[in-house]
Amino acid sequence: MTLTASARTRPRTQPPPGRASTVRRAWRTVSPYAYIAPFFTLFAAFGLFPLIYTAFVSLYRVELQTPGEMEWRGLGNYTALLGDEFFWTSLRNTFTIGVLSTVPQLLMALGLAHLLNHRLRGRTFFRTAMLLPYATSVAAATLVFAQLFGRDFGLVNYVLGFAGIDPVDWQTGTVASQIAVSSIVIWRWTGYNALIYLAGMQSIAHELYEAAEMDGASRWRQFFHITLPGLRPTIVFTVVVSTIGATQLFGEPLLFEGSVSGGISHQYQTLGLYLYEQGWGFFHLGRAAAIAWVMFLLILLVVGVNAAIGRRRARKEAVR
Repeated sequence: MTLTASARTRPRTQPPPGRASTVRRAWRTVSPYAYIAPFFTLFAAFGLFPLIYTAFVSLYRVELQTPGEMEWRGLGNYTALLGDEFFWTSLRNTFTIGVLSTVPQLLMALGLAHLLNHRLRGRTFFRTAMLLPYATSVAAATLVFAQLFGRDFGLVNYVLGFAGIDPVDWQTGTVASQIAVSSIVIWRWTGYNALIYLAGMQSIAHELYEAAEMDGASRWRQFFHITLPGLRPTIVFTVVVSTIGATQLFGEPLLFEGSVSGGISHQYQTLGLYLYEQGWGFFHLGRAAAIAWVMFLLILLVVGVNAAIGRRRARKEAVR
C-alpha cells in the first residue's frame, strides 16, 4: 500500500512540552534525596535505632538471661550509678588515662609533624611509617606492651634497672598501670595525628614564612606565631576526636591484663570496661544501657565545651 504525501510528512505525536519539563524538574528535586537515601537508611537501622532503643532499655531492669522480662525503673538505673563507688572510680580513671594519653600524644604528634614538614631525605618513608602503629591490631599491640611492662621479665623494668630503679609493678600500681595503658594509646595514635597536623601545616601559605624570615623571625617565632595559629582548627579537631576516643577506651585496658575489672582494685577500669562488666559480667543490661548513655552525654558535653571555646576565640579575633 502506498502512503500519501500528507501521511508521509505528518509529524509523530510528541508529549506536551510542559509535561516533560515538569518531570525533569521533579527528578532534579528528588534525585539528591534518592542518592543519599541508602546512607540515611543504614544510619537509621544501625545508628539511630540502637541509640533510641538503648535509651529505652536504660529505663528498665533487664537481665541478660531473661531479656524479654522488663521491669520499669524510670531513672533508677541512673541513680544507682551515682551511688556506686566503682562508677566514680571508672569515671576518674577514664579522665586520668585520657589526660595521660591525649596530652603527650598530641604534643609529640605536633613535633613530629613539624619535623616532617621540612625537607628531609626519605620523607615518604617516614610518613608511611607513621601509620604502621595505627594499622596494627589493638590486640597484638596490647599483648606486646603487656610483655614489655612485665614486672619480673619486662624490658621496661630491665632498662630501669640500669638507672638503679627498682622493678615497678605495672599491673598492680594505680599510677603505674594507668601510665602503661596510656603508653599503648600514645604509641597507636601519635603517628595518625602527626599526619593530620602535617596536612594542616602544608595548607598554610608559604609566603607567610618567607615574610617572617625576611623580618628576622627565628624558627621558634615562626612556629608560635604562624604555624600554631594556622593549625588552630586542626588542633581543636584532634583534641575533640582524642577526647572521644579516651572516653570510649576499651580494648587496651581489657587486654592489658585480661580482666574486665581493670585490675585487682579497679585501678585502671575505664567507663567502657565498667559498661562491659555490668552488661556481660553481671548481666545487668539495663544498667549497662544507662552507662552507655552517660558516656554519650559526656561526649556531648566535651564537644559542646570545645565548640563554645572555639566560638568565643573566633569572636575575640573578629573584634581585633
